Amino acid sequence: MTSRLERLIDQGVGRIPADIVLKGGSFFDLVTGELVRSDIAIGADRIVGTSGNYEGETEIDISGRTVVPGFIDTHLHIESSLVTPHEFDRCVLPYGVTTAICDPHEIANVLGKEGIEFFLASALETIMDIRVQLSSCVPATHLETSGADLPIESLLPYRDHPKVIGLAEFMNFPGVIHKDPVCMAKLDAFQGGHIDGHAPLLSGNDLNGYLAAGIRTEHECTSAAEALEKIRKGMHILVREGSVSKDLAALIPIITERLSPYLALCTDDRNPLDIVEQGHLDHMIRTAIAAGVEPLAIYRAASISAARAFGLRDRGLVAPGWRADLVVLDSLANCRAEMVFAAGRRVTDALFSTRKPVAPIGLDSVKARPVNAAHFGVPAREGETSVIGVMPGKIITEHRRYRLPVKGNETTVDLTNDIIKVAVIERHGKNGNHANGFVQGFGLKKGAIASTVGHDSHNICVVGVNEDDMARAANRLGEIKGGFVVVEDGKVTGEIALPVAGLMSLEPYEIVRDTLHHLRKAAFALGATLEEPFLQLAFLPLPVIPHLKISDMGMVDVDKFALIG
Repeated sequence: MTSRLERLIDQGVGRIPADIVLKGGSFFDLVTGELVRSDIAIGADRIVGTSGNYEGETEIDISGRTVVPGFIDTHLHIESSLVTPHEFDRCVLPYGVTTAICDPHEIANVLGKEGIEFFLASALETIMDIRVQLSSCVPATHLETSGADLPIESLLPYRDHPKVIGLAEFMNFPGVIHKDPVCMAKLDAFQGGHIDGHAPLLSGNDLNGYLAAGIRTEHECTSAAEALEKIRKGMHILVREGSVSKDLAALIPIITERLSPYLALCTDDRNPLDIVEQGHLDHMIRTAIAAGVEPLAIYRAASISAARAFGLRDRGLVAPGWRADLVVLDSLANCRAEMVFAAGRRVTDALFSTRKPVAPIGLDSVKARPVNAAHFGVPAREGETSVIGVMPGKIITEHRRYRLPVKGNETTVDLTNDIIKVAVIERHGKNGNHANGFVQGFGLKKGAIASTVGHDSHNICVVGVNEDDMARAANRLGEIKGGFVVVEDGKVTGEIALPVAGLMSLEPYEIVRDTLHHLRKAAFALGATLEEPFLQLAFLPLPVIPHLKISDMGMVDVDKFALIG
């Protein structure tokens, strides 16, 4: 009896027909940069033949088309797509993303181990190859209350899971540099494995110390100069272009043939509306090419360079013996996927129906206490008040100071300078904490918007002009078990329910997409000027570290942060 391996060899030699043969097209050789006219023979889950003529049990004419390896999104939080992993699979795979390396950091900060297990169970069922990085920062910060705590003892049972790659983005870079014992325990446990980085603006000796811990990848570079320093020091840079964080334009200068072995692509956070309107990694590729990037450089970054950075040695080339993750394109420049193969299977609606469902979790995770307008008062103070300054297209915010109007004994909004109120409300049922402050840059002239998606602890975050509307929006989130809400003059004018841990919808991605379109309109009706007001809102609770050397700061001190209030 012929073994599976023997059959693959026979198909490659041409003794027997391949399972599938793509005929009449060309493939992009990411080694030489050549377009090679050739049949591509597939047997089971791998490519068995190129640069020759093959017969297949199924033959598909792709004349005039170009084949490239499947794209690899090297860092993302699937939760930020607002759909479950199964719906993310169905939404994104047709765009050519055949591998996604995710950090379930968001659901882990709400539900802990249960969230990690939900993602691992889902990854075993999806058609796309979803790989998981174990969340390293749960809780993400001592400055806010999260729903869970994952010490190293909670992570170790999953270290050898077949879908786990390593330790996810290590955001607590001050903790690394100052050898915090909790950080050290996690880093020690993953020495020799992959440790993903997260160190915005870190440089010099502080960066050296961070990298000495064995951290190898980074997705937070926002300038070419920052990226070059990190590349020179051995990091693999993940160029990011998401719904909020848009770094591609700034990093175009480093996307060259010479540097491409040290680059990869990622989205970090991207919602279904943007995916459907613009695309996913395919959007990054055609945008880069239109900006003058060599196709060889960007396609390498999208596949083979990404695979090598994360130890996925079976994918990233159109070559015999490699995993048959393939994208059939109209052209390299347009990068429009006309056909996708995932592990040798042609992606169709029928293929998605073969997956086993995974039961949703965290359907009662929103446990915030009801609030009223009085909860959003900010006492009058002398002098200037701290204000969070939103920077469009970035998750980095600025610490600004303004002398704000005072009414009675309270500090109030300043619409002339686009300064409105912001509040974070603990929603995990632990302590009922509530903090108020001010934010600049949303453009709101009336009403309020609120969300249970609040990186990284995912408490309720609400911004608004009117305290009554802020209270209505926050309370409505509890009624719908999490999501986004828009309120104007006491009336809910838009909402989306995200009951899975207060982060993800139970609906198909098409419904989420259409609802987000309506939500945007409702937010714009309040005067919102940000392209993505809800995702920008989700990042407001993140603390802002001043541009200081971390080694000069000592251990992180709350007074060093521009936090709300």
